[in-house]
Amino acid sequence: MKMELIQPFINAADAVLSQGLSGTTKVGHLAMEEDGYRRKGLAAVVSFKGQIEGRLILDMEPGLAAALAACLAGGDVDPSDAIVPETVCELANMVSGNAFTQLNDRGFQFRVFPPTLLTEDQCAKIGSDSEATVLSFDTPGGVVHLNISMRYHSRRTGERLPAAVS
Repeated sequence: MKMELIQPFINAADAVLSQGLSGTTKVGHLAMEEDGYRRKGLAAVVSFKGQIEGRLILDMEPGLAAALAACLAGGDVDPSDAIVPETVCELANMVSGNAFTQLNDRGFQFRVFPPTLLTEDQCAKIGSDSEATVLSFDTPGGVVHLNISMRYHSRRTGERLPAAVS
């Protein structure tokens, strides 16, 4: 995986989390994984296709997700409130949106799908067929995990086909 494709996601996650928590974040553990994904808490997945294809998973402990929901909502939030998983999806949307804007400005084209909550059943299937960059962000409220798996296509398959001769 090319670092110039990963860096926009790291920058976007750092900015979104720092702003959401009104504090600093620090990139912790960084690794490459080929195994299926194991959810650590509440996780949202954003899929995308085009010149760059893949998915982004934003995963955090429920307590941290509730704290972020409270910051965004401007009041106290119980960890069991429905707004907590919605907040994780919205944060994944914000991270991916910021990253895709940066990549789009560099000329990449893709289609982004809305974030969805990642279930245990999906975890068993995700990641078993591709390598992922996995990193964590240490925040004042806990750890946020970011899992990015993508493939870069310099040209689409249809563009490689020879032109028909009449």
